Amino acid sequence: MLERPTPTPTPEPRAEKRPVTATRHGITLTDEFAWLKAANWQEVLRDPDKLDPAIRAHLQAENAHAEHALADTVALQERLFAELKGRIKEDDWTPPSPDGPFAYFTRYREGGQHPLVCRQPRDGGADEVLLDGDELAKGLAFFALGGTRHSPDHRLMAWGSDASGAEYYTVRVRDLGTGSDLADAVPETAGSAVVWTADGRAFYYVKLDRNHRPSRVFRHLVGRPANEDVLVFEEPNPGFFVSVSRLQSGAFAEISVHDHETTESWLLDLARRDAVPSLVAVRETGVQYEVEHHPDLFGHSALMIRTNADGAEDFKVAWAPLARPARENWREIIPHRAGIYLLSILVLRDWLIRLERQDGLPRLVIRRHRTEDEHAVAFDEEAYSLGVDAGFEFATDTLRFAYSSMTTPTETWDYDLVQRTRLLRKRQEIPSGHDPSRYTTRRLFARGPDGETVPISILYRNDVPPASGAPCLLYGYGAYGFAIPAAFSTNRLSLVDRGFVYAIAHVRGGTEKGWRWYREGKLASKRNTFTDFIAAAEHLIAQRWTAAGRIVAHGGSAGGMLMGAIANMRPDLFGGVVAEVPFVDVLNTMLDEKLPLTPPEWPEWGNPIVDPAAFATIADYSPYDNVRAQDYPPILAMAGIADPRVLYWEPAKWVARLRDRRTDRNLLALRINMDAGHGGAAGRFDRLKEVALAYAFAVKVIGGKLVA
Repeated sequence: MLERPTPTPTPEPRAEKRPVTATRHGITLTDEFAWLKAANWQEVLRDPDKLDPAIRAHLQAENAHAEHALADTVALQERLFAELKGRIKEDDWTPPSPDGPFAYFTRYREGGQHPLVCRQPRDGGADEVLLDGDELAKGLAFFALGGTRHSPDHRLMAWGSDASGAEYYTVRVRDLGTGSDLADAVPETAGSAVVWTADGRAFYYVKLDRNHRPSRVFRHLVGRPANEDVLVFEEPNPGFFVSVSRLQSGAFAEISVHDHETTESWLLDLARRDAVPSLVAVRETGVQYEVEHHPDLFGHSALMIRTNADGAEDFKVAWAPLARPARENWREIIPHRAGIYLLSILVLRDWLIRLERQDGLPRLVIRRHRTEDEHAVAFDEEAYSLGVDAGFEFATDTLRFAYSSMTTPTETWDYDLVQRTRLLRKRQEIPSGHDPSRYTTRRLFARGPDGETVPISILYRNDVPPASGAPCLLYGYGAYGFAIPAAFSTNRLSLVDRGFVYAIAHVRGGTEKGWRWYREGKLASKRNTFTDFIAAAEHLIAQRWTAAGRIVAHGGSAGGMLMGAIANMRPDLFGGVVAEVPFVDVLNTMLDEKLPLTPPEWPEWGNPIVDPAAFATIADYSPYDNVRAQDYPPILAMAGIADPRVLYWEPAKWVARLRDRRTDRNLLALRINMDAGHGGAAGRFDRLKEVALAYAFAVKVIGGKLVA
């Protein structure tokens, strides 16, 4: 066996201090590491080679230090990677989704990193590869396939790709008859699937502006250069994002203008290539709505509307005639029910399907149009995840959904809405083997300092003795209303099989307990997110699922903010912290209105530029601003140089300040992927190497006894 070379020892990087001061609301802020923020960050997103050499040198020093500090985990990382990869069916596939004469699906080849987009004749026949992700990725350090959408006549496919990780997607058009791309190339789009006009000769897409904000909708005519594309909609307010999607009926595209508390919809008639947007209902601060279309409902061409209007905090369903869609014409169909959060609706020709959550658990409810006859699709496990696949078709009596739990691999089902029967289309295969009976998932409840009960989903192996103080990985997010599902993950088994309890703290800021749960974890109430996570850790310790100092806290992006906050507030509880692409420089970011996400995020965090109270609130918890002279647990921070969401300098500055102020000598490592962005490595196996690194860090700092 060849001996692996030992990385050359490197001194702990120490960023030079170059203090910059600014005064806001009578308070002077000093940022000694502000220089790590590239003045030309817009250029760096497009081309990381334009990064200031001094900044690059510091980041490379951090990477060298991380490699040396974690050198003793390399063999473990390799074992973990082999385990993680061994649980992936390499030639995996998705059940084909029918649309007219074809059914579309994706699959992977053995050893392939990227998906193949395919179709087959609906009634059977040979598969046809439409896009080969592995072939498209050849020679590129980074490649991510974005949205794909075939034209209504099935002749063309628009597809997007990102070659840097900065989420600037170029859309191209493939002739499905010849397999070749046309000359069309539409750069710097938002990356989601385009919407084709009914004749298949043009499509709508969202273009990013100079500050990486999706603010404009264009129409591209196939065969014409992108600089001739027609601007059909522009949102002038930088606090709102714009998206475009196809409604299920296929008759309209919806332009959605939204921030985190307000939405406005405009419709484009897909039968008209010269369509102009038609407003549904004028935006009102705090009122959210989204629409679907039905050509004949209650004697009208109508819109079905999911909304929180009129105090419906957990949302309700209304309808309005398409010809008179304004708010005063909305008529309620499904009333608001406090505590039952209506996540989404799907409108088919004969059916209204809603996905809702009560007491943290999702369910499907099916209703036939023009009646009040409805039924629910029920599930038995104590904690589980449920998702709906809308598919392509409108006139169908089949609903596809996916079910899993922390012990049950994902199952894809087709549900007959008339007969109320289920057909299993696919069960996730684990090539290296998985016996669900060896594991248990449970739902626990911690009590927060204000008396709220915080749900915790846990997974453990049955031979881990109860009340044993096992090592624990505790995951949290808590922002934007995103609920973390109690879903199956093959990756977690590598920790659980080493004696870990894997736990998810469903903290405020998500919607696990309805919209109130989100509202109480944002703006002036943001600290609830952090105290909920701490309460979850304390509950797991009190019930002896784990012990103080035996918990590794894990979160990413806004969950990385959570990691920074709890490390400042209660470092004694945790034996380690993994912070992926962590949003830790909250105050400085929210004070810079030019950054990609800042204006749209003010409804989430507050606007400290104009609001002294918001400034004080954010300053009180912002992880970077609250690093202090105390002992911190071991910390692994991970980031991407081309990340447009949490820009690289946030974790770089945070780690630099931790090095400067902490009183311990625990492991502190920053790894920046110099070829990727917010999502890390794009290839499915390359991404597993990053998971293996995080898990190896967890095992290193708190151990683990059992083996798979």
